[in-house]
Amino acid sequence: QQTRQTLGRDAFIDKVWAWKAQSGGTITQQLRRMGASVDWQRERFTMDDGLSAAVTEVFVRLHQQNLIYRGKRLVNWDPKLETAISDLEVLPTETAGHLWHLRYPLASGNGFVVVATTRPETLLGDTAVAVHPDDPRYQALIGQQLQLPLTSRLIPIIADDTVDPSFGSGCVKITPGHDFNDFAMGQRHQLPVINIFTRTACLNDQVPSAYQGLDRFVARDKIIADLTALELLEKIEAHTLKLPIGDRSGVVIEPYLTEQWYVKAGPLAEPAIQAVENGTIEFVPKAWENTYFAWMRNIQDWCISRQLWWGHRIPAWYDESGKIYVGRNEAEVRQIHQLAEHLPLHQDEDVLDTWFSSALWTFSTLGWPTQTRELQRFHPTSVLVTGFDIIFFWVARMIMMTLQFTTQIPFQKVYVHGLVRDGEGQKMSKSKGNVLDPIDVIDGISLDALIHKRTQGLMQPHLADKITQQTRKQFPEGIAAYGTDALRFTFLSLASTGRDIRFDMSRLEGYRNFCNKLWNATRFVLMHIENHQLQPATPDSLSVIDQWMRTRCEQAAAHIHQHLLDYRFDLAAQQLYDVIWEQFCDWYVEFAKVSLFSDDTIQQNNTRYQLASCLEYLLRLAHPMLPFITETLWQQLRQPLQLTGDSIMLAAYPQAVDQTPQHQQLNQDADVSAKIDWLKQVIVAIRTLRSELNVAPGKKITLLLQSNQAQDHAWIEQFSAEIKSLARIENIDWLDANQTAPMAATQWIDQLHILLPMAGLIDVTAERERLQKQLLDSKQWVDRLEQKLANRQFVDNAPADVVQRERQKLSEHQTLCGQLQSQLQQLLSLS
Repeated sequence: QQTRQTLGRDAFIDKVWAWKAQSGGTITQQLRRMGASVDWQRERFTMDDGLSAAVTEVFVRLHQQNLIYRGKRLVNWDPKLETAISDLEVLPTETAGHLWHLRYPLASGNGFVVVATTRPETLLGDTAVAVHPDDPRYQALIGQQLQLPLTSRLIPIIADDTVDPSFGSGCVKITPGHDFNDFAMGQRHQLPVINIFTRTACLNDQVPSAYQGLDRFVARDKIIADLTALELLEKIEAHTLKLPIGDRSGVVIEPYLTEQWYVKAGPLAEPAIQAVENGTIEFVPKAWENTYFAWMRNIQDWCISRQLWWGHRIPAWYDESGKIYVGRNEAEVRQIHQLAEHLPLHQDEDVLDTWFSSALWTFSTLGWPTQTRELQRFHPTSVLVTGFDIIFFWVARMIMMTLQFTTQIPFQKVYVHGLVRDGEGQKMSKSKGNVLDPIDVIDGISLDALIHKRTQGLMQPHLADKITQQTRKQFPEGIAAYGTDALRFTFLSLASTGRDIRFDMSRLEGYRNFCNKLWNATRFVLMHIENHQLQPATPDSLSVIDQWMRTRCEQAAAHIHQHLLDYRFDLAAQQLYDVIWEQFCDWYVEFAKVSLFSDDTIQQNNTRYQLASCLEYLLRLAHPMLPFITETLWQQLRQPLQLTGDSIMLAAYPQAVDQTPQHQQLNQDADVSAKIDWLKQVIVAIRTLRSELNVAPGKKITLLLQSNQAQDHAWIEQFSAEIKSLARIENIDWLDANQTAPMAATQWIDQLHILLPMAGLIDVTAERERLQKQLLDSKQWVDRLEQKLANRQFVDNAPADVVQRERQKLSEHQTLCGQLQSQLQQLLSLS
């Protein structure tokens, strides 16, 4: 509850260092627990000695190059934090307010003009009223004097073509000391600039004594009351306006006249713009380059001083007359400027904007200004990963500063990710009480502990009850432990090219299940390979199913490599999810059981090895996304597979194109994928029929098949064991093409007619309804496709292959309609 002023500067800085040790340690711990694989010995903080020296060096050099200057200008002033802030730290917030119409009497006594304002308290700082030079209502008044209400001052009526005649009365009060547009107009017309506020936005001694010391909003009420009493208030209108709110303090920001340090940004921006224009630096997604250009091409000088105590203190000293000396330290200042030791000097009290030191990050962390080995080896860096909300704060400034001081770009690519928002799409912030600590998601946290964490140390304590209610509603039982891997995979799956990431806890549940699936699949593999000497299979002894799984693994690796190159981590995660869950766990493990329980010992050995080998391959493929579970499971496969190396981290990452002889041999069988895709369709079709007929899962049934395709007969014979096992089939019988089929539930896979005899199995009425629904759907497809193909514009303008595909679909649905009608006719005759 103490202020920094009561503590004093040195004691305050000591306390902040202590806080940094705590909060910085939390950040490091979060990174470690989330599996950040970095060189921890190179951890840096911008206030470290080496980096602080780089900051001072850059300031001094920019000053020597006339790119840093001190000037008195309007800044965005935060009256709560008592410091200047950046334009980018001001949040324009739409608010329901008022428009006050005030009467300013003419000094001649012949009437008045009416001005409209949303900030009547600034009236006391007015130095003119402006009208448009072509506004016929006020032509005769230009150059006359007005009596500024509540004061003894006279102010002129001036003409300026920036005035909007349609706003309010067409007369605009000009307050150069408290409005950015007014300041520019005041410069054009050489108006005096009066500052009426203190650092805390109370009225100062530049206003009448009745208002001195009042808070700005208290003064507003008193001014309106006094104007009303003097009959100088014309009217009050409801008006929606955008209030400038400080993103940290939450208070209304004031334009404030003060002396600050500035960087001339224009000369620095030109080469930084060119670096992106010519492709030396690329943004991913590319659309963010437009955002970068929009700001950089209209860049304003950068206010780099802050009226704070924590930060890099500005390396400038003042003598008793106010003369400024810039240098790396006081001793250097005295030496360069030949100042006597007894001449009193005091260092500038202000510190540098935190983004000034952050702008030097890529080269200051590698030892600059010393030309270190690390700087030569690692600079420029390759990729910057950042959020879109700091493209201006950080990215642009890094590019400008790095080009200026190293003549190199800081990085080759900028990968821009979205902001992580809560489940309702709100930005996470301490003040809203909706922040999630990743460690709480990893380890879990009770409801009471979560509420305490979210309401502790609030800048606005009155929000505690609201935050407590929201937390109880959202997390009635606290947060379960999901583990690091599930959290990482959730983030990856959400990392699309969109702007925001809505963090939904239900996704965590699904990806924790994914981790469990991988764990259980490994348990299955280990159980079947223990006590067996695994021998690699020769390519020609591999079954088609084993070939298919190996090919699927390599195809997944190729896709993931491409997605990573494209920075589509969401697609890479989806590809990994599909190959592990659907291909390996749901299909290959089930297929493998057929071989493992067969009498073919060679095939058993091949399957055991392929199970373990493909799993190990997938673990390496998944490791960057799921580092902890893959390391644990890989260690368990080391001995059975005789793997070398101490960690999966040091194992080779699967390559997109494998040029091994085995891979080339596998690719010789062009039918592998087609065969297994066909087999899966057959099994799914039979399972679907069983489900629709409510056949008990454990009941084995007879399967009837009909086809005039030799390939169907050959493939059914080849995979009969898999079909019987996975579809719970006891016998497979073929019907001749002209043989009448018994009443049966049916499905078609191209020319293969699959029939499940219904005698004793099904409800005839339910099957008839199912076929009627399927027939209706197919007829609707036929109608839609016929209309589409009857459209001359589509047929003439669409690509030929697209038109052909639509015709093929029409033919297939027409054939299916005929088959379904035949089946329905059979059902009707039998019922």
